[in-house]
Amino acid sequence: MGDHLPDIYVRLRDAYPEVADAFDRLGEVTERAGPLDGRTQRLVKLGIAIGAEGQGAVRSNVRKALGTGVSPEEIRHVALLAITTAGWPTSVAASAWIEDVLGEV
Repeated sequence: MGDHLPDIYVRLRDAYPEVADAFDRLGEVTERAGPLDGRTQRLVKLGIAIGAEGQGAVRSNVRKALGTGVSPEEIRHVALLAITTAGWPTSVAASAWIEDVLGEV
């Protein structure tokens, strides 16, 4: 597993491997279910994570987006777009999480 996975996430996957496998398969199936390319899917998932105020999900999706060729500027733009939908505080929090991850690379 990756270096950035929280201990609780790793422990739950280890404790419930069948659930973890089913979760992974669901992710793979949903990614193949439509016409969006991987890059676009990452931007959409990042936007959803921001709206849900999921710090871990935002950080994870930033890393995954970078891995699909999404630029830091595009990632920051997603956080700005969240202002009018999810609110200023949510966008600011997400921007901080994004900058933390971008500072790691």
